[in-house]
Amino acid sequence: MNENQDSLVKSIAVLGGTGKEGSALAKRWALNGYKVIIGSRSADKALSAAAEINAELGGEYISGASNADAAAEVGLVVLSVPYSAHRDTLQSVKPYLAGKILVDLTVPIAPPDFTSVHIPDGKSAALEAQALLGDDVRVVSAFQNVSYVKIKNPDAFVDCDVLVTGDQAEAKEEVLALVEAAGMRGIDAGPLANSVAAESLTPILLFINKRYGAKGAGIRITGLG
Repeated sequence: MNENQDSLVKSIAVLGGTGKEGSALAKRWALNGYKVIIGSRSADKALSAAAEINAELGGEYISGASNADAAAEVGLVVLSVPYSAHRDTLQSVKPYLAGKILVDLTVPIAPPDFTSVHIPDGKSAALEAQALLGDDVRVVSAFQNVSYVKIKNPDAFVDCDVLVTGDQAEAKEEVLALVEAAGMRGIDAGPLANSVAAESLTPILLFINKRYGAKGAGIRITGLG
């Protein structure tokens, strides 16, 4: 049995799972033994995306539902939406998140400038999520610095680390297990306040991609052995 199956969380809802990043992570988790539900504002869109992924993977690995129904069914919810949809999505599923872990992938980028750091009023998307949802929800920030280009092929090696920040040690351990299940190395990067730095790295990486013609520049933490 994969050691990730020792995780307390076996079911995952990926809200925004019809997008590039969300669907790529959903594939990797489903192939590693997790029950994955793709969520969308439109249940029909989620069902269609799940059917496409299952056809690609050659089995019934993933199901689809509305964001609310997906969030209600699981113990851990992954939020993978643009910052412009961040607050509205959280408001729509807030009644279903009490006592659960929310993994926030959101980066507060301000289009059309995708390559400059934007600090929102709440300092980071993850901190805004925690303030909106309250202490009953354990918000963990992760995956902002991993491009879907690196993870879209579920069999590909991902040469990139994932910074994980949060205020509850047990919740972070669950997310570190999810990082490993997705084929990456997770790094405990401290409290949720540090999500400001992790989120801010994304536009810097996008600038590096543009400046050097790279595809999916990422980060590696050195000196850990």
